[in-house]
Amino acid sequence: MNKNQPINSQPPSLNEWNAELYDKKHSFVSSLGLDLLELLSPHKGEKILDLGCGTGHLSYKITGKGAKVIGIDNAPAMISQAHSNYPNLDFQLQSADHLSFQQQFDGVFSNATLHWIKSEKEKVVAEICRVLKPGGRFVAEFGGKGNVGEIVRGIYEALDAGGYGSNKELNPWYFPSIGEYASLLEKEGFELSFARLFPRPTPLADGEKGLRNWIEMFAGCFFEGISGEDKLNLLADIEDRVRSKLYQNGTWFADYKRLRIIALKQLIVNN
Repeated sequence: MNKNQPINSQPPSLNEWNAELYDKKHSFVSSLGLDLLELLSPHKGEKILDLGCGTGHLSYKITGKGAKVIGIDNAPAMISQAHSNYPNLDFQLQSADHLSFQQQFDGVFSNATLHWIKSEKEKVVAEICRVLKPGGRFVAEFGGKGNVGEIVRGIYEALDAGGYGSNKELNPWYFPSIGEYASLLEKEGFELSFARLFPRPTPLADGEKGLRNWIEMFAGCFFEGISGEDKLNLLADIEDRVRSKLYQNGTWFADYKRLRIIALKQLIVNN
């Protein structure tokens, strides 16, 4: 395991994940990535990098196809939980914008991670390209243009109404269009072979608590410096603002739009 301090490509607060809660209440993140593995189509003897492995469930699925896998994440709690879940697999604490590997992977796989990497997105794509063998494949799914648009609108409106202002700089996410991401991939040495942007409304666990649980897990950075009753009031206001569109028959839905891509590293990369 690489014991070097990782270089963070996210604000520090985004690395402080509650991994146990993530597994218990937000397991849909891994389960919805299962069909992405079919696009990866790992084979026996291949070496795969799972970038943003979280608690390790999809890394384990990759090994079930006979491939060797290394899972990386820059959240210590996630790596710790991954080791606990699958002690025989190789999980390492690394940041996607500063990988320790050389040109050694047949494939790089990433599920629900790349939208968290906002300021270093070019560096991350360049690093993925660097560690792939020529002709290697990059298979990923993450939030695309319009992802959680209703939730974000509700958060901004509630913060404005509460007198806090909707500071756009607190938004941690990068949700590109197909065209934007295709240009980035081509610039860094990839050839895009497949891309799809699609809506995927996703039910959230815990009934009436579902949306605020999601916000606590994934969008807590919007509420820096706000706690106690003030935060509870904001969460209730957000629920009121989006309920008509995101709440159905006792269940909250996250208004996801996902970008799914397959890109191949060019045999000759001009860097």
